[in-house]
Amino acid sequence: MEAWIVWLIVAAALGVAELFTLTLALGLLAVAAAAAGLAGLAGLPLLAQVLVFVVASAAGLGLVRPVARRHIRQPPPLRTGAAALVGKEALTLTEVSKRGGLVRIGGEEWSARPYDPDLVIPAGADVDVLGIEGAIALVYPRE
Repeated sequence: MEAWIVWLIVAAALGVAELFTLTLALGLLAVAAAAAGLAGLAGLPLLAQVLVFVVASAAGLGLVRPVARRHIRQPPPLRTGAAALVGKEALTLTEVSKRGGLVRIGGEEWSARPYDPDLVIPAGADVDVLGIEGAIALVYPRE
């Protein structure tokens, strides 16, 4: 069996193993084995194929993997705008019912409705903002 075929079999085996481990290391080694297989298909001697495998493996594991892992471990994006208000505490300025009302969230006045449409929340009550629909805060009384 020719060496380039063996390299491609090794690349396929490493690729399948990567699917089970999800470490990214075996996938990069599979790419290196495929590169060595292409070098063999091009007619390079076995020593050159091994050199291609070693260089491609080192480049993948040393350069590509740290960058990819950094991108995978990024913190979730920050919530901004109205989405950042969800989970905040608010104070009702007027009675809040399914017909509407006003709350103060972080120094701003917002139109509000209760999260549960059957509730009526009196003025001066502390509430939690459970959602934002357009320019209306959906609130629920704090326990």
